Amino acid sequence: MALVHGYEDLVAWQKAIDLCEPVYRLAYELPRDERFELSSQMRRAVVSVAANIAEGAARHGSGEFAQFLGIAQGSLAEVDTLLAIAERVGLLPADQVAPVRKQIVEERRILHGLTDAIHRRIQNTRHKSRSA
Repeated sequence: MALVHGYEDLVAWQKAIDLCEPVYRLAYELPRDERFELSSQMRRAVVSVAANIAEGAARHGSGEFAQFLGIAQGSLAEVDTLLAIAERVGLLPADQVAPVRKQIVEERRILHGLTDAIHRRIQNTRHKSRSA
């Protein structure tokens, strides 16, 4: 894993921030009567992805970081589900939702990779502790 100085250096965080813009745009495309329901939930969930990556990276232990990455993955799944629902019930057009859902797939892959790396680090630390 490359040397990381702060959460801003993490590709997972950068991609999560990139995901906010199109999700916000789609949220504002929803009908007015959905502004305080689906739109608000969508915006909170996408912000939660980046926020949990940052909060986890700021924690002291790898275990805590992995836990916050899990929360970020849950929020990402929530965003994906909300977009799928909005598309399915005809609130958002498929041609606008599809590219954003593609970004979500990429972010999910990156988060899984980062989580796996953190878990390997935890295992290596435990192995070294037992060997010493």
